[in-house]
Amino acid sequence: MIRPLRHTAAALGAVSILAIAGCSGGNSANQPSEEGGDAGGGTLVIDTAFSIETADPGNSYDPTGNMVAKALYETLVDFDGADVTTPVPGLASWEQNEEATEFTFTLEDGRTFSDGTPVTADDVVFSLQRVQGMAEAKPNFLLTGVTIEKVDDMTVRFTTDAPLLQLPAILANPALGIVNADVVADNGGATDGSDSAQAYLDGASAGSGPYMLDTLDLSSQVVLAENPEYTGDESPAFERVVIRNVSESATQLINLSGGDTMVAMDLNGDQVADLDAGLSVETVPSGQTIFLLLNQSGDVADDLANVDLAEAVRYALDYEALLELAGAGATQATGVIPTGFEGALDAGVERDLDRARAALDAAGYDGQTLRLQFPNDYPVGGVEFTPLAERIQQQLAEIDLDVELAPAPFATELDAYVNGSESFGLWFWGPDYADSANFLPFAPGLKVGLRAGWEAEADPEMAELAAAATNATSIDERTSVLEEFAAAMQERGPFVPMIVPGRNIATSDEVTGAVYNAVWEMDIAEIAPAS
Repeated sequence: MIRPLRHTAAALGAVSILAIAGCSGGNSANQPSEEGGDAGGGTLVIDTAFSIETADPGNSYDPTGNMVAKALYETLVDFDGADVTTPVPGLASWEQNEEATEFTFTLEDGRTFSDGTPVTADDVVFSLQRVQGMAEAKPNFLLTGVTIEKVDDMTVRFTTDAPLLQLPAILANPALGIVNADVVADNGGATDGSDSAQAYLDGASAGSGPYMLDTLDLSSQVVLAENPEYTGDESPAFERVVIRNVSESATQLINLSGGDTMVAMDLNGDQVADLDAGLSVETVPSGQTIFLLLNQSGDVADDLANVDLAEAVRYALDYEALLELAGAGATQATGVIPTGFEGALDAGVERDLDRARAALDAAGYDGQTLRLQFPNDYPVGGVEFTPLAERIQQQLAEIDLDVELAPAPFATELDAYVNGSESFGLWFWGPDYADSANFLPFAPGLKVGLRAGWEAEADPEMAELAAAATNATSIDERTSVLEEFAAAMQERGPFVPMIVPGRNIATSDEVTGAVYNAVWEMDIAEIAPAS
């Protein structure tokens, strides 16, 4: 029996750090351009530090790339504005069966691509099977284990062997935007792994979104033009959009204050705290979590491979003092599942030095020096890791826990983190799509758990909770399990969640609607002249 889908509760912020992407150089902010500075409904100018490799949605999995793909390509599923707690229909509405293994999507009548042709089930199947066929594409994993088939011209069925309650949230990812199958196939597109359409899609768009691609320069700027054949629900207010690569937040602020741009996406907490008159900011928690990792492998951490040490660290920290370094919009992490996500805990840990010292004794600590490894050149949500690590070091010294700081470039330290060779690490995690299933990898035996040397047999009960959440067939069932999982992780896991950084989007008072979204950074089509 198929019943209407009960939408998945998700999050206030998430994706988009998801892939660990670098920013390219080549600022264009100070180059004269006819596109700059006029918000009369003609051209919208946005400054951001680029993290984009292509305009091809099927190969894109970076923050700026997601924002561009959202403007060019519609997805089957959408979210309402900045709210990513409940998936809503995009190109299609859907139903699921009781086992959450079959999802049937029905396309909305009248939706068209930018060449005026209708969006059909053939386009959906081709678009998503194309992503499945490109084994090296970053978004490829999103549809692992999912079978996609056409039912009729307006209906597509998705089936899985195991329950996949998060499928609607997954399908809202801009990487799974629907392309015009005929156009893309004529330009190298394929579903069998031989696809070569990226070069074409980096010069032209083949979507049904509110905008079309005008020009793409990965080092300088992306220019979009309004799609005259758009038949969706949004009302794009600008004929052209120029997204400029401005890697320095200080330069973004100068451009915004001087009227050279209308939106600045990467200002830090200090910069937005005292904006000039005529400027405003939208500040929200990002959904990313900054945490400490205590390795449970004896080969890595020797005698200190135990969760008692993690408990000592957890209760020794002064979280309010740590938040002072995070700036506007940041909140304390209440657990491995950030606040706002299904199953998140209501409150975080409060400092308790007596409990911390007792746990340190139980851990067998005898004056050993812990080496805290962290990337020193990759701020997350405006949070610089070096001053954060220094404050952690100072706070742990209050329980006589000796910490040596070991900073390294991101590219160098990433290998140690991924390979599980850090005994004590400072890192961050952001989900790949807006659903709490993204945080189950912290469980023993799963991806992040194994990076902490935490095998499944180290805590079978915790591993069973993660499996139960994965295999849940209803939201109520899964929520209950996730709450139990989050509480158990906070009680005896090898991780110390600390900070959910804020995300700031600053604008001139000439425009409205520039709001951070966890999945696609910002919906460009929602930005309009204030007048």
